[in-house]
Amino acid sequence: MTDQPIPETPTEPVLVLVRPQMGENIGAAARAMLNFGLTRMRVVAPRDGWPNPKAVAMASGAARVLDRAGRFDTLPEALRDCHYTFATTARNRELTKPVLTPEEAMAQAHALTAQGKRVGLLFGPERTGLENDDVARADALITVPVNPEFPSINLAQCVLLLAYEWRRQGEAAAAAPTPQTAPDYATGLEIEKFGDHIEEVLDTAGFFFPPAKAPNMKTNVRNMWGRLPLTRADVQILHGMLRQIVRWKGSDAP
Repeated sequence: MTDQPIPETPTEPVLVLVRPQMGENIGAAARAMLNFGLTRMRVVAPRDGWPNPKAVAMASGAARVLDRAGRFDTLPEALRDCHYTFATTARNRELTKPVLTPEEAMAQAHALTAQGKRVGLLFGPERTGLENDDVARADALITVPVNPEFPSINLAQCVLLLAYEWRRQGEAAAAAPTPQTAPDYATGLEIEKFGDHIEEVLDTAGFFFPPAKAPNMKTNVRNMWGRLPLTRADVQILHGMLRQIVRWKGSDAP
């Protein structure tokens, strides 16, 4: 469920705060965004509800970012129109994905938005960061080269780092040539529906066994699709393959 309409034109990335805990941190993140010209925020399952008076107070002059922010119950809903998503993390993950610096990630984000693609930037809760199920829905990871003895970064600080790099990369992206034909990447909603489809087929086939391992197996399967830059045509072909396999299984074919 969303409390705000999703913007039509992807001229900038959307910053998605996943299960944020303190309104003050949300407000500080909004200030960091507006400092560098970013205005699109989405909030997923905020712990203290939404709208949040403490977030508004902390945002000060950046309250307009909060006014137009969308609230969502789940991460897949928040990413349903995103074509490419970066997840911020300070931890090593067993999920294999490209790992980029903020500079590399924001250069790529500029190139994608110039092609009319919507980019999402994921930020996890203050205490734990993003969970593996969240990261599995991202295409790439952003890791800041921090002190390994103290890698934790405040939510607003992390937002500030990426917002600054987005702004800094703007001129370089504007000067770079735009490819004549941009890939028609599948949206988050299309990838999510395909993930549901393949989970249903594999579940029926008894693939997720034993039951105790099923949740991790499903996360790993989702992560495979998150690693692949699937186009809409790719997703349609994969749906068709699954449907044909099911038909063949139900026929008299050997």
